[in-house]
Amino acid sequence: MLANEGARLWGEPGALSVEGAAVVEVRRVAGTEDDPRAAELRRAVARLRRDLAAHPAELPDRAIADDELAALDAMARTGAPELHRLRRSLLLIAGALGSVSALGPALTGVRAAIDQFGSVPRTGIGRD
Repeated sequence: MLANEGARLWGEPGALSVEGAAVVEVRRVAGTEDDPRAAELRRAVARLRRDLAAHPAELPDRAIADDELAALDAMARTGAPELHRLRRSLLLIAGALGSVSALGPALTGVRAAIDQFGSVPRTGIGRD
């Protein structure tokens, strides 16, 4: 298709996007564009996916990280993700990636985006 033949802008429903090795159609789910936390989570997940795809080292649990990143993206698209499920996925991703420092900033971004969905429970000394 030529660029001017019915092409759609990125982010517009029905537009095509390349994520990793797959081409996906952009679809908006009711309520997701209104929640900036979900949008931030999707951006953070997309960045980590790109960084992971570009990382040359063979990671034994890369498939686990890919699956959980897809799950996080799907939860963000619904507009009402469950905090305990988000944190479980984050834990699985962090475990799958190990201590790969090149992926650290993107993983930190995903964690920060997840933390926006609820405060981290306080533990230890001083807890009422």
